[in-house]
Amino acid sequence: MKRICVVGCGRWGSNHLRTLFGMGWLAAAVETSADRLRQVAEQYPGIVLHNGIDEAARACYDGYVVATPAETHFTLASYLLSQNCNVLVEKPMTLDPADAAALVRLAADHGKTLMVGHLLLFHPAIRKIKELTEQGAIGRLQYLYSTRLNLGTVRTMENVFQSFAPHDIAVLEYLVGAPAMDITAQGARILQPGICDTVLAELTYPGGIRAHIHASWLHPFKEQRLVIVGETGMMAFDDASDKQIRLYHRHIVFRDGRPMVEEGPEEVVPYDRSRMPLEEELRYFADHPDGTATVADGRSGCGTVLVLDRVQRLLEQSA
Repeated sequence: MKRICVVGCGRWGSNHLRTLFGMGWLAAAVETSADRLRQVAEQYPGIVLHNGIDEAARACYDGYVVATPAETHFTLASYLLSQNCNVLVEKPMTLDPADAAALVRLAADHGKTLMVGHLLLFHPAIRKIKELTEQGAIGRLQYLYSTRLNLGTVRTMENVFQSFAPHDIAVLEYLVGAPAMDITAQGARILQPGICDTVLAELTYPGGIRAHIHASWLHPFKEQRLVIVGETGMMAFDDASDKQIRLYHRHIVFRDGRPMVEEGPEEVVPYDRSRMPLEEELRYFADHPDGTATVADGRSGCGTVLVLDRVQRLLEQSA
C-alpha cells in the first residue's frame, strides 16, 4: 500500500485528499489553517495531520502532493526534494522559469521524482490520441489547434492565458514529443486594463509542426476542443460536449499542381471512459518513484512555465 501526504488542503488539495482516500493511499495531510485541519480530521479519520512541512518530511512518506498556492510551490517543492522526497506539485510548477529549472536539477541531483499536475496527460482520450499518433493513424504531424473558451472565471490578477492555457501547453508538448522552439502571441484587453481577456498564441515545434492555442473567458459558450492534423488524416476531441474522439480519413493532395481534398470515412474511436484522470495521475506518481517518471515530469512542467512566461512577456510588450 502506498503512503501519500497531501500538502495544502484547499480547493484543489481537497480533490487529492478525496481521491487518495478512496484509493486507500491517503496517509497524511499538511495544513496551516487549524480550522481546515479539523475539517480534514473529521472527513478522513485515521490519517496523520501535520501543521508544518518539516514534520511531514521527517515522516518519510512514499510521496508528497503539493497543492498550495502557486507562489509557494518552489519553496515547498525544493525543500521536499532536498529532503529526498518524491514530489507531485500542482500546476503551474512555479511562477518563474529559473525556479522551475532549479527544481528539475534538484530532483535529478537527489534521484527523486518530480511531477507536475498536468491532469490532461492522464485523460484516457488524450492517452488514446497519443497512441494513435504514434501508430501513424494520421501520418506525420503537421498542425495542432487547441481552444479553451468560456464565459466567466474572469481573473483580476492574471490574464486568461495564464489561467486557462497550462493544460493546453502540456498536451501539445506531450503529443508532439518536444517543447516549442518559437512562440508568438497577441491578446485583447477588453474588461480590465492590463489584463488580456482573449489570447491567441502560435507555437512552432521541431520538424516544422505548428500549433495554435486560443484562450478566452469572453465567449458565449464553453468550448474545449483539440484538433490534430496529419499528412494523411485528422483527429478532433471535444471535451466540452460529447467527449468523442473523431478520426477523419481525409487530407489534401496535389494533382497537377492543384490542391484537392482526398475524401475518406469518418469514425468515432472508442476509449476507456471509466478511468478517472486524477486517479490515473496519482497512481502513475506512486508507481514511478525515485526519478522514473517520464510523463508530466519536471521537464514537462518547466516547458509549460517557459511558454507561459514567454507569452506574458510578449503581451506586455504589445500593451
